[in-house]
Amino acid sequence: MFTRHPNGLRLLSVHAHPDDESSKGAATLARYAAEGVDVLVATCTGGERGSVLNPAMDRPEVRADIARVRREEMAAAREILGVRQQFLGFVDSGMPGPDEPLPEGCFAARPVELAAAPLVELIREFRPQVVITYDETGGYPHPDHVMTHRVTVTAVEAAGDPERHPGLGEPWQVPKLYYHLALSRAWFQALHEAMTERGVPSEMGELLAGWPDTPSALATTTRIACAEQFAVRDAAMLAHATQVQPGVAFMSHPRRIEREVWPTEDYHLARSLVPGPGTAAVPGEIETDLFAGLRAEVGAG
Repeated sequence: MFTRHPNGLRLLSVHAHPDDESSKGAATLARYAAEGVDVLVATCTGGERGSVLNPAMDRPEVRADIARVRREEMAAAREILGVRQQFLGFVDSGMPGPDEPLPEGCFAARPVELAAAPLVELIREFRPQVVITYDETGGYPHPDHVMTHRVTVTAVEAAGDPERHPGLGEPWQVPKLYYHLALSRAWFQALHEAMTERGVPSEMGELLAGWPDTPSALATTTRIACAEQFAVRDAAMLAHATQVQPGVAFMSHPRRIEREVWPTEDYHLARSLVPGPGTAAVPGEIETDLFAGLRAEVGAG
């Protein structure tokens, strides 16, 4: 059983692999955890088929025991963010080529309703008011990310239905479901332009040049101010040492510029049982709190 925090607010963030929680929405998690919200990260797989992306960690003993290493990295990141974390027990699907089948028994090859069962049970036990995950694209086309979206949406729906997955706890209706809008084209563009204007070398130009010329499918409904937690986010990312190389890629841009031009982490409110900014009841406004419309209700309870 989960020990309840005094303010009664609970946030569940669902991810595909260890390190995803630190690269997508980590400053948001750290902010809410510091405010006393009970924050839980659910990690669908152990990242067993992930590559070692940091040359300093690309050693035979690391590759031979990658599952253990990634669990240890996850434990370190969890402590840095100040959150709880639970693995759902699925096996990483890897990144098969265009004509390659998914590995037998992997997460992305499981039937969605069956794969959702552990998350249904977790939702019913933890009883979050807010759930965050990826949109239907997965944020990028890794099969585990796409599957995480499908499983989370299915689990949120099923958790409140007493006829689905009976025996996995008392039903719980999740009031709000959000999708990450992390690492968007607009974010890269804003940082690239700001760095260029200041004479700071930017590695983002080449990425932007090859970006598909298609509009974002999802509107930004919610912006969470969390620049003060960027340092915590970065420390959590660096804890995933097999996946993150200091000073390279996401770790290369000046944080002072990021805090100036993009001090938020952004979300799309996909479903809501409460009226408020970002819903049909209050269109056009931007939320500044994932718990908008819920705090008074939780406090009264």
